[in-house]
Amino acid sequence: MPAPDVNTNEQVMAWMMDTYSMNQGSTATGVVTGKPISMGGSLGRREATGRGVYVVGCEAAARIGLEVSGARIAVQGFGNVGSIAARLFAEAGAKVVAVQDHQTTVYAEGGLDIPALQRHVAEHGSVAGFEKAEQISDRSRFWALDCDILIPAALEQQITEANAGQIRAKIILEGANGPTTPAADDILHDKGVLVVPDVIANAGGVTVSYFEWVQDFSSFFWTEDEINSRLTRIMREAFGAVWAIADEKRVSLRTAAFIVGCSRVLQAREMRGLYP
Repeated sequence: MPAPDVNTNEQVMAWMMDTYSMNQGSTATGVVTGKPISMGGSLGRREATGRGVYVVGCEAAARIGLEVSGARIAVQGFGNVGSIAARLFAEAGAKVVAVQDHQTTVYAEGGLDIPALQRHVAEHGSVAGFEKAEQISDRSRFWALDCDILIPAALEQQITEANAGQIRAKIILEGANGPTTPAADDILHDKGVLVVPDVIANAGGVTVSYFEWVQDFSSFFWTEDEINSRLTRIMREAFGAVWAIADEKRVSLRTAAFIVGCSRVLQAREMRGLYP
């Protein structure tokens, strides 16, 4: 079931739904998610992935004794995921000291003004030229910046064997899909960096996509507060389940997530039986 990602948005989802519906002969709202609100989309869907990153980030920080208030955050990517996560962390008292996008990196020792940066990006299409920050043109310097939490929320394979050793963060929250290569993952593990894998960290978007499908199916729509509350509960429970397995098995959160997922599938397969 498609939902918006890189180079797509709610307009593209509307076109996909309309095309499918025309061929079906009736409106089929549940065939895609991330649709405009007026066409059966869900409140909170656009912000859901970034909100999920924030929720599991707070959970991870609590597990290692890191106070979110006052923590230094660096974010790669300032779209729906990175900008929302940055705003929520800033509202919680954290200092978002660096943001990198496709053009440049902006840095402020005392923390960036995230609402102002969001307005700047909405007007100019990039963080480049933001006056209340230092501009760092050398993109590779981003990975060595001093921070407590690093959020790669752009594209895949951004943290590699070449730059993993420079990372100084205590926690990495994978807001993007597959931002860390296997070789880099091993380096980060040896350095003692807690990596919250994409399968947990960015699951807020697909969770609210499920909420959207449920609302479309029942033709009953929830308030944004209800959606955010349910999303927060599910993300916390999912993180807790993975953390418990990681602690019990003495494995990384990535491995623990696969253990949880595979165990649930195998248990369901065993209970259902095999046919024929």
